[in-house]
Amino acid sequence: MWLVTERSVALARESGQIRWLWLSAMVLMLDQVSKWLAERFLSFYEPVPVIPGFNWLLAYNKGAAFSFLATGGGWQHYLFGLLAAVVSVGLVIWMRRMAAHEKISAIGAALIIGGAIGNLIDRVLWGHVIDFIDWYIGRYHWPTFNLADAAITVGCVLMIFDAWRSESRHE
Repeated sequence: MWLVTERSVALARESGQIRWLWLSAMVLMLDQVSKWLAERFLSFYEPVPVIPGFNWLLAYNKGAAFSFLATGGGWQHYLFGLLAAVVSVGLVIWMRRMAAHEKISAIGAALIIGGAIGNLIDRVLWGHVIDFIDWYIGRYHWPTFNLADAAITVGCVLMIFDAWRSESRHE
């Protein structure tokens, strides 16, 4: 039987939307398992067709999104690692302060945290991020990415949507 006490209600209010961090843990786990599978079963830069427009393709990215600064000589490794850590900590602090109605932003933040930590682990352990999802149309290929990248993107979209929705409600 669940007992709701004044203390448990107060604690829930104080923790904001921190309860969504389970989603960060899930993203992190799926990301790391999928990268392990990619490393285990794919050969470097040899596409494995899945369906038209979609391949598995093992690639390593020393830069950020779209291989930004991939040829930077090594300093970018530390910059992106520090950025991922600072953003993750900042989002956790923000989630603790979120109100009950900010659920969509909290989910977005949790996705970003899970993805950022997933890519941070790669940078620390391997010196690069493991990518393996290759989408294309004809000869045009979207930059290869991973589940962490997808979670970060979806998280950003959710946070932008929630900010837009919140702003339009106040007008």
